[in-house]
Amino acid sequence: MSDTHANSVAFVRHDSLPQLPPPASETGLIKWMKENLFDGWFNILMTVLAIYFIVRLGMFVLPWFFNGVWVAGSLNECREILNGRTGGCFAVITERWQQLLFGFYPSEGYWRPVLAFLGMLLALAPVLFSSLPRAMLIFSGLFPFIGYFLIWGGSIWGPVMTLAGFAVAYFVNMFVARYSVVIGLLAGALAAVIWWLFLAGEFAGLFDYLVPIGLSEVESRNVGGFVLTYILGISSLVLSLPLGILLALGRQSDLFFIRSVCVVFIEFIRGVPLITLLFVANVILAYFLPPGTTFDLILRVIIMITLFSAAYIAEVIRGGLAALPRGQYEAADSLGLDYWQSIQLIILPQALKISIPGIVNVFIGLFKDTVLVSVISMFDPIGLIRGPILADANWNGVYWELFGFAAFVFFIFCYAMSQYSQYLERKLNTGHR
Repeated sequence: MSDTHANSVAFVRHDSLPQLPPPASETGLIKWMKENLFDGWFNILMTVLAIYFIVRLGMFVLPWFFNGVWVAGSLNECREILNGRTGGCFAVITERWQQLLFGFYPSEGYWRPVLAFLGMLLALAPVLFSSLPRAMLIFSGLFPFIGYFLIWGGSIWGPVMTLAGFAVAYFVNMFVARYSVVIGLLAGALAAVIWWLFLAGEFAGLFDYLVPIGLSEVESRNVGGFVLTYILGISSLVLSLPLGILLALGRQSDLFFIRSVCVVFIEFIRGVPLITLLFVANVILAYFLPPGTTFDLILRVIIMITLFSAAYIAEVIRGGLAALPRGQYEAADSLGLDYWQSIQLIILPQALKISIPGIVNVFIGLFKDTVLVSVISMFDPIGLIRGPILADANWNGVYWELFGFAAFVFFIFCYAMSQYSQYLERKLNTGHR
């Protein structure tokens, strides 16, 4: 074969070339910065300004934090240690962290609110994450009584007899509901009320005499700090969601009386500041109780915060219900479902999915609004900072460190709620993109 013929034969590759990596500008951190920080002249300008302000802020905050004094007996001692340098007096947190967390709770009983907090996380876990065993929901139902017993103490038979009231209501409802569902619900509720008002206390006293089991009692005025915050916040959140759902459904009811009651309640509560309701819980509510009746202030505040939150949640869920197309309601009717079946199986799941961002927004705002209880002399973290801690001559003048610590703890709780809502939205996202 000649050289000319050999050069005219095309080269044929029988194996594939190895896959090349993408260009450095189209992957990883460089791509992210290009798309998010340096995409156009306006983004470049905003990025440069943001970096400038972050650097300026860091030049002030970082020395203040890293030069901070963590061990000292007073503000004056902190200043002596700093000797003119810029730095925070974090010693107040080291000295008073127990008070910020537990208020005036007896120090020998700190394990009780800590155990209650861990139990709360365990009780919420199967509610928040459906992948966990459903049997854990039994503990979720029992935890409110366990948590009350741990934090306030007293005889164990009080919470047990209170729980027994729900059992009485269940069995009465099961017996009567065979004849009428509505009458069964009313009979169960009436039986529970009769049990709690007239029988629970007597049986609790009898069992406490026969088998005395309990913890040392702690008065509500000694419950404070972040323990008080999570009691008020979590209790109100858990109670306000089902109440808000009922109010939203009631506002759309065809029954004039039910719709009118729900509308008046929602509009009245939304038109009144929360601080006004807290004053009502603290002062005015006592005038409507029989003479000599004791109604715990924490319970009164939980009721008022729950009602306040439920009104806002009701409007959020009503927006979710209004966003559903009419065809969903007609589809439920075509399947032969009654009202409650269609609400439970078709309407409400979709409405709640749409309402998740709004509901979580209300929850976060409500959790932060619990600091308003400081105006009615309850010692939540803000009440402790503005009261006993700053009233101490040793720490009078320490503001940024204390309020910064409180803000940091609130941020942890609120950020966790925000992240869970995003997780829930991703999990329930059934649309196609």
